[in-house]
Order: sequence, then structure tokens, then C-alpha cells
Amino acid sequence: MSFRSTAQVIDRFNRAFVDRDRALLTDLVAEDCVMESVQPAPTGERVTGRQACLDWWGALVDDRTSRFEPQEVVVAGERATIRWNYHYGPGPSDWVSGVNLMHVRDGQIIEALGYSKTAGEVPLATDT
Repeated sequence: MSFRSTAQVIDRFNRAFVDRDRALLTDLVAEDCVMESVQPAPTGERVTGRQACLDWWGALVDDRTSRFEPQEVVVAGERATIRWNYHYGPGPSDWVSGVNLMHVRDGQIIEALGYSKTAGEVPLATDT
């Protein structure tokens, strides 16, 4: 694996969701990666380990009934903030805004913490 900057890792991570290409995630995730999803409140689901994170994100990438739209990415050293919209249905109100706080080390994601503007439950691809 060649070294990638935080910006390159986050760009490729976002492209995996936009392009619906789970293969783009394969070498981006560290063995000891920790991910916390936006639900269930108040802390979200905690997923640990490379394969578990790849499986969780892969299910989201593969879900054709939903889509992510990255809005803004801010990179500061090993850290990045991704502001996004998540569309979970066809209706004009079937979406939420949120952020992921990402930590990248040596070209791989070691932490991804998700937060969203939701008062209730939003159906995610991994809920099924």
C-alpha cells in the first residue's frame, strides 16, 4: 500500500458511496478501525475491526434505496470532517444532514464517528 494523505483517503471514502463502489474502501480501513454510526441514539452503534467496518459501510454502499451526498470536507492533519446529506427514501423530506469525524493514520481510517440531525429513527440499509 502506498502512503495516501488524509485528503486522498477521505476523497476515496466519499467516492465509494457516491459511485457505489465498495471496492474503493478495501485498503482504506485499518485493522483496528472503530466506527460509530448515527443510530441508535444517544451513542450510535459501535463497530470495531477492519472487516466489521467494511461490512457495515459496504451494506450502505450497496443499498440502492438510499444515497449519500458529501457537502463539505475539512481536513486538518490526520483529522477530517465530512458534512453530508443522507437520502433514505424518495420523498422530499426523506433525508437528514450529518457529519462524520474521521481520523486517518498512515493512509488508513482508524476512527469514524457519525452524528446527524435526527430526532427519531431513520431507516438505514444495515437495519434490515
